[in-house]
Amino acid sequence: MPMRQLPLGIRVPDRAVFASFLAGRDAQAVEHLKAIAQGTAAGAVWICGPSGSGKTHLVQATCVLASERLRAGYLPLRELGPLGSGALEGLGGLDCLCVDDLDAVAGNAEWERALFGLHCEMDERDGRIVAAARAPPTLMQWALKDLGSRWAASAVFQLRGLEESELTRALQLRARVRGLELPDDTAQWLQRRFPRDMHTLYDLLDTLDEEALIARRRLTVPFIRSVLSRRGETQGEPRDAPPE
Repeated sequence: MPMRQLPLGIRVPDRAVFASFLAGRDAQAVEHLKAIAQGTAAGAVWICGPSGSGKTHLVQATCVLASERLRAGYLPLRELGPLGSGALEGLGGLDCLCVDDLDAVAGNAEWERALFGLHCEMDERDGRIVAAARAPPTLMQWALKDLGSRWAASAVFQLRGLEESELTRALQLRARVRGLELPDDTAQWLQRRFPRDMHTLYDLLDTLDEEALIARRRLTVPFIRSVLSRRGETQGEPRDAPPE
């Protein structure tokens, strides 16, 4: 899978771009993040929402866009948290820092002190810092109240995710950005037989993308059945089928 290399040494998928994100009810958050990435807005941004609402996609997309004109970095704290707060050293010199899963270290005094120092340093330089977590900053269990206060004063966006009617369009957009066409009937078949969260559906689409490129096939229902059968993955029963 092609990946984009960013200054922190963290590899971000090429598909993590704004062009492959259907904004829906979160258009205001998307536009603000684009302005941050393009350098027309500054300051701190906090995005929050449940799993599958698009937080990681938007944080990565912000970093990818910002890296075209600014020194930008992506920091996934759920992955890097075990390494210790030393992972933050030297990041205050970036123009745009995108921090994912901040709730993974919230409540840890060592991490919070390091994050507070980094936040202050970027503020002094008019840098841009974007963070993502499940909850808004006012509901986080902070060990360092000053850090919570700084984040509470940032631009906060609660992601609402996609309406049921938008899932097909989101899947088709994701496929189209990767050079594939996903017919309506195929997208709807996937939604009926797999969990309707975008993590699952996007991961499945990535698998099908690779197979389609190798086989030079369209994403039809028979082709998808054959791929899943060959990989030993369950296709599930239609989610709207009556119980037996």
